Amino acid sequence: MREAVTISLSKELKERLDKLANSEKVNRSEIVKEALKRYLAVNEFQKIRRQMIPKAESRGIFSDEDIYKIVS
Repeated sequence: MREAVTISLSKELKERLDKLANSEKVNRSEIVKEALKRYLAVNEFQKIRRQMIPKAESRGIFSDEDIYKIVS
């Protein structure tokens, strides 16, 4: 089930959104939905990452390079 949400944007942001919607041939809602999905995914990833950092560090994993060495 879909529900409507009302948001307020600055004039500049709305103009940029409209310009993008026109150039991409999609409506504003599609752009905002996609942006929100990405934001939520990144936010969830960061939350999980913050939880995992202490566990990784306790095993001597401090960088992406350390992870690469383990998986390659």
